[in-house]
Amino acid sequence: MAPIPISSIKVGHIDDVQELRKTKPTIIPERFVRDMAERPTLAPAMPCSSDIPTINFSKLSKGSKDELKSEISQLAAACEHWGFFQVINHGIDLSLLESIEKVAKDFFMLPLEEKKKYAMAPGTVQGYGQAFVLSEDQKLDWCNMFALGVEPNFIRNPMLWPTEPEKFSGTVEVYSKEVRKLCQDLLKYIAMSLGLKGDVFEKMFGETVQAIRMNYYPPCSRPDLVLGLSPHSDGSALTVLQQGKDTSVGLQILKDDRWVPVKPIPNALIINIGDTVEVLTNGKYKSVEHRAVTHKEKDRLSIVTFYAPSYEIELAPMEELVDENNPCKYRRYNHGEYSKHYVTNKLQGKKTLEFAKISN
Repeated sequence: MAPIPISSIKVGHIDDVQELRKTKPTIIPERFVRDMAERPTLAPAMPCSSDIPTINFSKLSKGSKDELKSEISQLAAACEHWGFFQVINHGIDLSLLESIEKVAKDFFMLPLEEKKKYAMAPGTVQGYGQAFVLSEDQKLDWCNMFALGVEPNFIRNPMLWPTEPEKFSGTVEVYSKEVRKLCQDLLKYIAMSLGLKGDVFEKMFGETVQAIRMNYYPPCSRPDLVLGLSPHSDGSALTVLQQGKDTSVGLQILKDDRWVPVKPIPNALIINIGDTVEVLTNGKYKSVEHRAVTHKEKDRLSIVTFYAPSYEIELAPMEELVDENNPCKYRRYNHGEYSKHYVTNKLQGKKTLEFAKISN
């Protein structure tokens, strides 16, 4: 999430989708209309979204030995076969989830001129606007984003932290601290599920990088023509998603070549494995392609946290997970270089991970 300005990038005119919805509710500009192969199928997909694993965090953190062993086994299966799972009883105060949702929604409801004070510069991924737009003819997502670097301090751009809503910055700070602790704990249990020491990721990651991105998807008169967010995997180690209450179901994950809608459990958080964990586990736990779709009548809000290693460290598959039967699939690389590669390419499935793959 470090700002990487690229002054030569020309992105063309980008309509603000909230303004489009207000002024031309039935018009879908050409840059938002997807090619036929990319358009979402809005009929119910199989398998049913209730199949997505649920992890009871309280059994990991406070359970008996048997409960811990059982939940670790379920966590291993979730990471290996899905790369996505919902966490219940995560320990983050529900009033804090409500507060972050409120300040996020209040920010998106500000007048456009106010939001433009925090505009995302072309080639960067912090601020208000659309990230990963790198050309004038690139298709656009039906989404407004507001993204901020949180930790470590040097990735922050103080000019992009808004003064309105009044409690925005303070709420983001408290929320991010709680989510950071959850990520640290989950990585400990993920390490244990691999038969490794619980602190292996913490020791390896150094000064971790954390960013938050708020996504607002207004209703769209033709949800069959657009995508809320292009298909992609995340470059993080872990991603934590909170979906706004009473908003449309928009997240879909690619499972067995089918797009599966994820219906959030109330007050749960959705976790997905990022590219970093895929590399470190030599592909045993894979990052999963996902996207967002829109709704004809309902809006959608999501709050996403990305948790990743220090930009300074070198990453490669862990020795314990490489052997004759599982040869090394990824090269050693600097995580900062990968992060730069990730944010300077458009979202396109898992294509960015080719950066790390060893060619057959």
